Amino acid sequence: MLFYRFIRVFTVTFVAIINGRVTYLHKERLPKNENYVLVGPHRSWWDPVWYAMAAYPKRFIFMAKKELFKNPALRALITTLGAFPVDRRNVGTDTIKYPVNELKNGDRSLIMFPTGSRHSQKLKSGSILIAKLSKKPIVPAVYQGPVKFSHLFKRNNTTINFGEPIVIDPKARLTDEKIAEYNQKIQESFDALDKEINPNWVYIDPKAQKK
Repeated sequence: MLFYRFIRVFTVTFVAIINGRVTYLHKERLPKNENYVLVGPHRSWWDPVWYAMAAYPKRFIFMAKKELFKNPALRALITTLGAFPVDRRNVGTDTIKYPVNELKNGDRSLIMFPTGSRHSQKLKSGSILIAKLSKKPIVPAVYQGPVKFSHLFKRNNTTINFGEPIVIDPKARLTDEKIAEYNQKIQESFDALDKEINPNWVYIDPKAQKK
């Protein structure tokens, strides 16, 4: 816990120095007395850090691709911060069991990106399934700010905006139609939160720009 606090203070200070002002909107929408699944469109590799800082003092776990755990030093750091490995090509039942158990019985919430990748806009069903099994709400959020590491030094302002919780009916059968319905609600919330910050803001995938 002390290490988590230290990393947060260090990160906030470092980011403020190189990137300028950070604004958090509608933190009052975050559930106060229960865990939740915080979801956002994946726009930079440091998204989990931004969201975790914005929702502090709540602590989080988050999925990270298994390749990041090959380096012992990096593995120790991100594990301490709440990361757990995921094989994105072969998602097993343990991938679901761990966050569901933590949400139900632990004191940490989950940060998750429904698209699974920074280079995809298609929402998947993982966050909906975890929310249903854990009986915890989904809280949509968006990040507007630098999406490339080099842009961090341009001191462009950054904003995190939180939406109203979306409750997944624990008794509902997750048919394709039901999943599509929930995904539409999540996407509509993302769109509304983006417009609330800046009606003209558009995410441009840096990888697409290179092509």
